Amino acid sequence: MVVGRLPWWDHVVVPAPDLAMSEGYLTAEARARVEIDRQLVACGWVVQDRNELNLYAGQGVAVREFIMAAGHGRADYLLFVDGKAVGAVEAKPSGTPLAGVESQSAKYAAGLPKDLPALVSPLPFLYESTGDETMFTDGFDPEPRSRPVVTFHRPETLARWLRHWIDDAEAGSLRARLDRLGPVPADGLRRIQVEAIGRIEASMCRNHPRALAQMATGSGKTFMAANLAYRLVQTAGAERVLFLVDRANLGRQTLREFQQFATPGDGRKFTDLYNVQLLTSNRIDPAARVVITTVQRLYSMLRGEEELPEDVDEKSGAEIEPERPVEVVYNPAIPIEAFDVVIVDECHRSIYGVWRQVIEYFDAFLVGLTATPAKQTFGFFNQNLVVEYGHAEAVADGVNVDFDVYRIRTKISEQGSTVEAGLVTKFRERETRKVRLEKLDEDVVYDARQLDRDVVAVDQIRTVIRTFRDNLFKPLDEGGIFPGRSEVPKTLIFAKDDSHADDIVRICREEFGRGNDFAVKITYRTTGVKPEDLLNQFRNSFNPRIAVTVDMIATGTDVRPLECVMFMRQVRSRNFFEQMKGRGVRVIDPNDLQAVSADATAKTHFVIVDAVGVTEAEFNDTNPLDRHKAESLKTLLDQVAAGVRDPDVVSSIAGRLARLDRVITPDDRTEIADAAGGVGLTDLVRFLTDAVDTDRAWEVAAAASGGADPTDEQLHEARAELVEKACRVLAERPELRTKLVEVRRSYTQVLDETSKDEIIDAGFSRDATDRARTTIESWQAFVAEHRDDIDALQILYSRPYGKRLTLKAIKELATAIGRPPYNWTPERLWAAYEALEVSRVRGSAGTQFTNLISLVRKALDPDRDLVAYPLTVDERFQNWLAQQTQAGTTFTADQLAWLTRIKDHLATSLTIAPDDFELEPFIGHGGYGRANTTFAGRLAPLLDELTQELVA
Repeated sequence: MVVGRLPWWDHVVVPAPDLAMSEGYLTAEARARVEIDRQLVACGWVVQDRNELNLYAGQGVAVREFIMAAGHGRADYLLFVDGKAVGAVEAKPSGTPLAGVESQSAKYAAGLPKDLPALVSPLPFLYESTGDETMFTDGFDPEPRSRPVVTFHRPETLARWLRHWIDDAEAGSLRARLDRLGPVPADGLRRIQVEAIGRIEASMCRNHPRALAQMATGSGKTFMAANLAYRLVQTAGAERVLFLVDRANLGRQTLREFQQFATPGDGRKFTDLYNVQLLTSNRIDPAARVVITTVQRLYSMLRGEEELPEDVDEKSGAEIEPERPVEVVYNPAIPIEAFDVVIVDECHRSIYGVWRQVIEYFDAFLVGLTATPAKQTFGFFNQNLVVEYGHAEAVADGVNVDFDVYRIRTKISEQGSTVEAGLVTKFRERETRKVRLEKLDEDVVYDARQLDRDVVAVDQIRTVIRTFRDNLFKPLDEGGIFPGRSEVPKTLIFAKDDSHADDIVRICREEFGRGNDFAVKITYRTTGVKPEDLLNQFRNSFNPRIAVTVDMIATGTDVRPLECVMFMRQVRSRNFFEQMKGRGVRVIDPNDLQAVSADATAKTHFVIVDAVGVTEAEFNDTNPLDRHKAESLKTLLDQVAAGVRDPDVVSSIAGRLARLDRVITPDDRTEIADAAGGVGLTDLVRFLTDAVDTDRAWEVAAAASGGADPTDEQLHEARAELVEKACRVLAERPELRTKLVEVRRSYTQVLDETSKDEIIDAGFSRDATDRARTTIESWQAFVAEHRDDIDALQILYSRPYGKRLTLKAIKELATAIGRPPYNWTPERLWAAYEALEVSRVRGSAGTQFTNLISLVRKALDPDRDLVAYPLTVDERFQNWLAQQTQAGTTFTADQLAWLTRIKDHLATSLTIAPDDFELEPFIGHGGYGRANTTFAGRLAPLLDELTQELVA
């Protein structure tokens, strides 16, 4: 982090000379100390020379070049709080690795001069810093270990930590107090919630800075996190916990979770014991122990903005994410120690990319909660996955319901169509929806990708909705979606945009012959009523039966009575699709379901109605347990009895029995347990699910191999052993198989037919496509494998403060990928992406080494477009020019010509220095002297600013 250099730094005034000139004449370490001085002052410290010592100048005083006891050298900075020595800072030149510097600061800590006032010896608070990078060691930790921090802690914070130590020498730091957390009480918690809390706390006790909990949608992540926050605040003494959500309506949902949380013991509500603040303004309540907000509001607060527009907080961080990573600067009103723990709840993957410096700003434990982690998520949390609980396990535990897929395919949906020339055709403005008539001069040909964006085929929407209506209540043997029902189940439809949603709502009302309250649009642009009020009606009232949304209900929102999720839009992200699909998995008590859907008996499953082929995409990770829908339960059980050990058969039986488990009576449950030799139906489902769980097979194989990674043969044997054990429970008990069939026949079940989409050739031969796919997969694997040992990959992945890419690092990467066995060039990698994703590639590879930056970013985030690096730089340049114009700065034609040359140089070289002006194209236009004169002697800071704004 660079304090005091960004355009919007206005939080702290640090008196300093004009360093644009003076710093150039200082040594590297002296320049680092100038920057360290700035940061210390910004953090509330008074910085003094030894001969100007005045320990009463402020609560915190940092004394330069303090002479320590004999043999202990001279401390670069000795830190005093309330007149007593508490720590030291070891300064090093920028770029110096700090891994081995702890011994020097530790020497100062143990070398206090005799009679120097100090509460603790050795000194507990030690820093090593280059000005760009800072490491901190807390001597009160059980196992003191340096950790990276953005800048220094404030004096009042160190004073508070010292008071904790004075009160209890064994509890001087949060990490020390974590040891006091006892076993997690199981009352009121699911098994997986108890397990998740225990594992997160164990990770913190081991001083792992980051932990990721992967828990299926609907498994109670937020309630688990509320319990975790209570234990951290109540027992471990955490000062404040930050709860980051994706958008404001999820923040309100989280606040309700804390308000309803009855704490262990006397049962008082969490909010009766501790203040919980949902930020609706840019001010943190000093008394708040839990703060809930969005990442965009937090970024606004760090920037010192007075307020954030309300509509920005209501949107997902993904919708408003900047084009490139944001950078943060120190804000004394929100110091790095403002939060002890940051919980990131189901935030979009962009929070670990463009927003990551916002959450890395704090010196805090980071805990991630998600149902659908991406590779980028695992990387951000240092691969520290402490709990993994998937959809199949959640179904087996009765925490989720399973799903079926009902596929609707239309000709226009897959092939597009043509509007012929000569027809008088309606044209509609996207924003205003104003319609005009115009006669076509030529044919309008459109494909499936343009549908509902460039062209609205009204009959295509009508055909899908009419097909849904006509098949909704048909008998089971005729392919009915919800046979035996008479009222439309609560249905959520995902549209492409607001305009598309308006069309769907209108046609739903027409096709079902119902009024305005039957189908509604719930998006951020809904007017006349708050979207959240509509959402509550959808959740709690009979009407609306159908809600149409774009993204607002896609993640995190809880609608338990939902029984049908319809996709009328494509989804390119695996994570986003799993989140959208997850809206239907939540369980609900039959009485609560019947309160809004009187003709329903119980929610045994939900149905995905796929009108676009989204369930057939390669990224669809979660498949239904039931994979043999055309076969009866009796047929599947007979196959097992006859010796069939197909995992899909076992999975299908588990899926059928999981649905049965949600509706049977206590008497039926007892009879099944008796027939199973005392094994309950819920345990039987879990047993069968575990048998086809790849992770479970790996655990068994690893145990058999003595802890080593198992071979493929050992994995196969473990899988076969698990399946055999599960099948024997059914195979050796004919009476159990008979009882299961009898009981199931007394309950209505749905078997939906699933259609497979046709393979459409993209224009390349199959061999060429396969080669391109293999190249891209190998490239992604290379980036993941070498991100820690190749400088360019490390910088692009981690984005460390103050560390920039150089052309040398990029050329080293090009050399590495050009060696056998890869033999890649940027041009070859670029061509592979063009072969598979031509619509998502902008610009050509050319011969620029810097295009490797774009290729690495694409490998780290496959969902982003591949854009030639010079194009990226040019776009940033145009944005910078626009910002200058808005600020009242204009440039002459000569100045613009120089700026363009500088921009082009940065696009190919990443850096620029005065020596570069001795080369073409600069020297032909007068070189550095002419350029500096053109900009009135301010060329040097202008070069720094352009490098900051344009270069990755």
